[in-house]
Amino acid sequence: MTLVVKSWAFALEDLPVEFTVDGKNVSPPLQWTPGPDGTKSYALIMDDPDGPRGIWVHWVAWNIREHKLCANILKQAFVETPGGRICQGRNSFNRLGYSGPCPPTGTHRYFFKVFALDAELDLSPDTNKQQLLRAMNGHVLDHGELMVTYSHARALAERSSRSSLRPRRYRQYDSSARS
Repeated sequence: MTLVVKSWAFALEDLPVEFTVDGKNVSPPLQWTPGPDGTKSYALIMDDPDGPRGIWVHWVAWNIREHKLCANILKQAFVETPGGRICQGRNSFNRLGYSGPCPPTGTHRYFFKVFALDAELDLSPDTNKQQLLRAMNGHVLDHGELMVTYSHARALAERSSRSSLRPRRYRQYDSSARS
């Protein structure tokens, strides 16, 4: 594993609320070191191994030609990006594209796994994680991952601390207005 995956949107391993169902539920920007010679495309899988029903997949994408993705990738099968068209498949919510974290309890870990491939893949938009992994078999040149965590409790704590820092507005009471 030599691809280094990171995001300018968060420095630590805590995923900001903006990229979760408690926030805007948009995909975060990601970047990774370029793959080795022969890399034709990249594939991405984001999953949560801590789900109560097993691994929960949040994002499946492939035919990514650049070694980065901007934030807020549209939730549709084919998306035009500055680097070209990328393809997205179905996550465990049975939706196309990114669906942010929504852990039922506690703190969960989320892995953004990036794979450098020696080919582009011809797959249906209904492709899920298992089908993508099968299609990638024999084409992976390198890979890397970024692990982040998230919990609803942290989101609630962040919201309450932000609201307590907001200046309060009070109506001005004018005693002369009373008769």
